[in-house]
Amino acid sequence: MTDKLIIALAQVNPTLGAIGENLARAREVLWEAPEADLILFPELFICGYPPEDLVLRPSFVDACREAVESLARDTAGGPAILIGLPWRENGKLHNSVALLANGRIETLRHKFDLPNYGVFDEKRVFDPGPAPGPIAFKGVRLGVPICEDIWTAETCETLSETGAEILLVPNGSPFERNKDDVRLNLVVARVTETGLPMAYLNQVGGQDELVFDGASFIINADRSLAWQLPMFREQIALTEWQRGPDGWHCMPGEIEPLPEKEEETWNACVLGLRDYVLKNRFPGVVLGLSGGIDSAVVAAMAVDALGKDKVHCVMLPYAYTSRESLVDAEECARLLGVRYDVVPIKQPVEGFLAALGPLFEGTPPGITEENLQSRSRGVILMAISNKFGSMVLTTGNKSEMSVGYATLYGDMNGGYNPIKDVYKTEVYRLANWRNRQDRVIPERIITRAPSAELRPDQTDQDSLPPYEVLDVILEGLVEHEMPVAEIVAGSGYDEALVRRVQHMLYVAEYKRRQAAPGVKITRRNFGRDRRYPITNAFRDGR
Repeated sequence: MTDKLIIALAQVNPTLGAIGENLARAREVLWEAPEADLILFPELFICGYPPEDLVLRPSFVDACREAVESLARDTAGGPAILIGLPWRENGKLHNSVALLANGRIETLRHKFDLPNYGVFDEKRVFDPGPAPGPIAFKGVRLGVPICEDIWTAETCETLSETGAEILLVPNGSPFERNKDDVRLNLVVARVTETGLPMAYLNQVGGQDELVFDGASFIINADRSLAWQLPMFREQIALTEWQRGPDGWHCMPGEIEPLPEKEEETWNACVLGLRDYVLKNRFPGVVLGLSGGIDSAVVAAMAVDALGKDKVHCVMLPYAYTSRESLVDAEECARLLGVRYDVVPIKQPVEGFLAALGPLFEGTPPGITEENLQSRSRGVILMAISNKFGSMVLTTGNKSEMSVGYATLYGDMNGGYNPIKDVYKTEVYRLANWRNRQDRVIPERIITRAPSAELRPDQTDQDSLPPYEVLDVILEGLVEHEMPVAEIVAGSGYDEALVRRVQHMLYVAEYKRRQAAPGVKITRRNFGRDRRYPITNAFRDGR
């Protein structure tokens, strides 16, 4: 029995499916923390999280097991390891954590409470384990609930009742705004109920739409905060634990301040974009820089994520592109220090119009002709991507994606969209926040009325309510699933307007199904969270 433990919290960034790379990273941590008694890794670290249907491939599960067995041999005479992996046993597949010590896999515990809501669908691929008991390690009884196991009281109560002395929780908990407060309150509740200290270790990094923000922490049995790790970056924290007359206590360590509001959202978008580009091995990104707010914000995020040398901005002017847009786009590219090219679209647009002229004869010009401009831009950006390998970034915000204010095979072309889950009013706040760090977006881009510039004197408000109105309505419809009548009563907006927005939201679902993935920021992003049918005749009150 020992009265002191050094537990290393490995807040690290795995790559999903890169089992060999994740194994190598685990070995690096083992070498970086030789003084630790035990190293804790995040949920399913050896394969990355969430693995989705990859775990239905027996060869994938076998490769994970072989990697962990190899890693276990490295623990002979060194620190022990708690590491997550998929584990097949008695015909069942579990989300598990293995204790590696003395050169072997000593024991396993399986996730008991499988989440099946929002972005999670673990019941699709995993079987729940039995209620876990503590793991004996150096005379200490460690409770190891896995992520969702602490979101209800049952598992921690079982561990407490069966003699656990410390709770160590590996997590794959995706970012959404203000979730760090939710996690903290949750952990305090479990600590209060059990009287046990808890180390909450979360993964960091981007995985498709999801961003894992880290922000790991330790709460002692007296509900004091002993450690707070940073958001959005890796850290190996060596935490010292001592046994006293009232049980185990983590000695005070670093308390990293956490970002809030616009800084938090910006950092999430940047991390999600960086990991999507780098983990998929793109050499860089290319985007259309229109002189508008959305593309300027995305360009700045790309520079923060990848560096200016990996960002290529292209202005694609037509007859309706204003002089202000040309000047502002060039100035934005200069401030960011990125490559900037101008590719006029007059010839391709007029070529399409000429080819379609006989078919369109006798019809008035309208949306079709406007969309040809957007689609010509999309073709050119995709051609640049095909030729040089850079991935196209799309720049539509959540307000536009909600109501279909975007052109399929035009401005929706591309591989990733860092602001897909950011409403337009927040895009403006992000631009102002970023300029307070150092000015990279010309002021006129922020203050000018937004416009697609597809016809003379066009503004977004020709087709949409003001964004400060639209976003309130969308917040009710999308984030909270509020009935139309409730939104009208709470906002005072005209019922016909709210119904019109709801209709635009529903009929744009087919576009969203074809949209590029983007960083999840809100509680209900499109795709993984909010899954509506494309064919949908329902409307409130009808």
